[in-house]
Amino acid sequence: MLSKGFEIEIYTGTPSGEIIGLSDRIVRDLNGFVREPDTRNVEYTTAPCHCYDRLLCALLRPRQELRKYLSKIGNYTLIPGSTLSLGDSKNFYRSDPNNPYHDYIEQTYHTKVVTASVHINIGISDPETLIKACRLIRVEAPLYLALSASSPFLDSKPTGYHSTRWAVFPKTPTHVPLFENHTHFIRWTNEQLALGTMKNVRHLWSSVRPNGSRRPYNLNRLELRICDLVVDPIALLAITAFLEARLLQLMNDPTLDPLEQSSISPEDLVTLTDANEEAAAKSSLDASLRHWQDGREILARDWIEQLYPEVWQIAKTGGFSCFLSPVKKILRQGNTAQQWLKQQEMGLDVEEVIIQAIQAIHQQEIDLEDKLCQMLVA
Repeated sequence: MLSKGFEIEIYTGTPSGEIIGLSDRIVRDLNGFVREPDTRNVEYTTAPCHCYDRLLCALLRPRQELRKYLSKIGNYTLIPGSTLSLGDSKNFYRSDPNNPYHDYIEQTYHTKVVTASVHINIGISDPETLIKACRLIRVEAPLYLALSASSPFLDSKPTGYHSTRWAVFPKTPTHVPLFENHTHFIRWTNEQLALGTMKNVRHLWSSVRPNGSRRPYNLNRLELRICDLVVDPIALLAITAFLEARLLQLMNDPTLDPLEQSSISPEDLVTLTDANEEAAAKSSLDASLRHWQDGREILARDWIEQLYPEVWQIAKTGGFSCFLSPVKKILRQGNTAQQWLKQQEMGLDVEEVIIQAIQAIHQQEIDLEDKLCQMLVA
């Protein structure tokens, strides 16, 4: 099993779904939380670990701590979703007015970056294996977006997208190749810094990227950035298990590489993948995608179904198949965006959908904390 960790961005606000900027106070008073450029969301990071049960506790405990803090300073809570579902997307509320990088972000992107998401980090120590892993996950990243989509609303209205976040998020630079090797990644990164298309080494906002302590030189993990915020910890662990099993499959079969197995040129693969990301942002599991191997059309849910038996066998061998199985539930019941849109079609307004989601995830956290984390402590 590989090491795993998360970067979780989440909105704060009221039980009625109003998103309110509190990150200044949270970061000042609580350890382990960092601010985003806009005050309305806050981020916490879990330490890398190998075991899924401990990873579940690492996800829950900071949220429980944050909830206790929010209840002390007012009638505040955590709000699911990856966009400003009930508003306000017209204004930017700076968390650090004196930060010049935040100046650049606000002036360049405005509220397109005021989103909430989860970044999944998987430890891979060998840089060449890591670059190969990034190639495979890059062309399959739309599948993870399809499983995680949770942003169908903006400013109290449906947008026509299941992941409004990824539809509007400024992917930067606009063109990112499939890196041939570590040397190619180093050379390309330094070129972008010289050209100004990247302001720093962190300014690579693509669906997946190599990460490490001194980018682009010292790398030790794959960072999947495309996923919308998955507030259901069980669903998030399932998506992570799917990703880990796919990476283990690649390590067992080094030929599982888009540069080797695809009949499509590397440049056209990038174009195909970008189009697949747009389609997944629009329709998630129901999106019609083109397969990276030969360009054939396939629904996102069918692609995941085809991969599932292979990754399940790997997960079973690794002893974590029970954490993978909820992927099937997502395919049956739909992701968060699809469930919310279904509720709206049944007569609820957007505010009612969000209020119900706020209440449901809070109760789920309480149940999981009681049943699992206390058992581990015991």
